[in-house]
Amino acid sequence: MEKKVTPPWTKGLILSLVLIILNLALYFSGQAQNKSLSWLSLVLLVVGIIIACTSFAKDMDGNVTFGNVFAHGFKTTAATAAIMIVYSILALKVLFPEMVDQIMNQARTDMEAKHTMSEEQINQAMDFTKKFFMVFAIGGIIFIYAVCGAIGALIGAGVAKKNPNYTPLQ
Repeated sequence: MEKKVTPPWTKGLILSLVLIILNLALYFSGQAQNKSLSWLSLVLLVVGIIIACTSFAKDMDGNVTFGNVFAHGFKTTAATAAIMIVYSILALKVLFPEMVDQIMNQARTDMEAKHTMSEEQINQAMDFTKKFFMVFAIGGIIFIYAVCGAIGALIGAGVAKKNPNYTPLQ
């Protein structure tokens, strides 16, 4: 009887649900703009990918290579990123449309506090950002998740127990 291995999309779905719950908890507690707490979701992403990788190696009884485990971790990352993109679009367009304004107001406040741009430059930057906000949000998710997922998959593939039982071709 062959062991059943949990597919990467299932692990990505579970990890996404954890990240969505964290995101909602931060939003409803008024901490959505807290930069230090936003790192928590990235740490959870990396830890989740490491757990997915080690779980895969364990499910395969260690009969895996570094590349197999890394690929599984990165597929889990891709599934997580896809789900989080859909969630982000729904959250910003349907569930919490005021969040875009809050983010834009925070960005304006940050720019004004630096005193490196004139009021006209700040207005131009804000208009441009508002126009392409969803593009920037989706691109940011893809980039950040790819980097953090690669880090998690590398660590996971490195720490996973591997004992591949390959027979040489004759």
